[in-house]
Amino acid sequence: MEALPIPTETYKLGFIGAGKMAESISRGVVRSGLLPPNRITTSHSSPIRRQAFESFGVHVLPTNDDVVNESDVVIFSVKPQVVKDVILQLRPLLSTNKLLVSVAAGLKLKDLQDWAGHSRFIRVMPNTPSAVGAAATVFSLGGAATEQDGDLIANLFGSVGKTWKADEKLFDAVTGLSGSGPAYIYLAIEALADGGVAAGLASQTVLGAASMATSSGKHPGQLKDDVTSPGGTTITGIHELEKGGFRGILMNAVVAAARRSRELSQN
Repeated sequence: MEALPIPTETYKLGFIGAGKMAESISRGVVRSGLLPPNRITTSHSSPIRRQAFESFGVHVLPTNDDVVNESDVVIFSVKPQVVKDVILQLRPLLSTNKLLVSVAAGLKLKDLQDWAGHSRFIRVMPNTPSAVGAAATVFSLGGAATEQDGDLIANLFGSVGKTWKADEKLFDAVTGLSGSGPAYIYLAIEALADGGVAAGLASQTVLGAASMATSSGKHPGQLKDDVTSPGGTTITGIHELEKGGFRGILMNAVVAAARRSRELSQN
């Protein structure tokens, strides 16, 4: 039987897992106005996690079964190590009329589809800046996911940042860069603040540089050269960064995170 299309104007969204990522996406979606909080549900036993979602109007239901029954789009946002068990437990409820989404790092569409019993699945890799509308999200469609399903997910995650559709084979690199990358930047902000005078000043400096990189149309190397003059303060600082292997360290961090993503997918 052909799956029914998701009602894009009235669909209900459910999160299996009520951790920081689910909260980040939920807050961003509500803040953007794409969905009212009363069309979003989740479930969690912890009073602290329940309160976090209830504080901005999301319904917290007694069980994951209730969340699936109430939802047209079901997002699995639990730890990668438990996704299989959670999907298998819910499998009797996961009809093809529900669009299934995974935001768990390292789990392949083939496995997700096998566990769910059908392939109307979309694999998504967002990152935590979704809470402030600045996410970088990449997604890939499963075998039975339609273009309309893809448009719905692009719209959903587009409400909290920018989205890209990509081949799943690129997802380990995506995990290492956009998924883990914000942590690298937070570390850089912390280090800049330790070397300077204020975290706020360091944060604004990073924000300004990122805005220039995304809006100017110039290559980052050109932007770097624009700020650097011979014998000046900037080139002196860059020289120190190069002596410390700054670029190589960042590249290695992305590669290491991507490697870990592959390892998770093989467990």
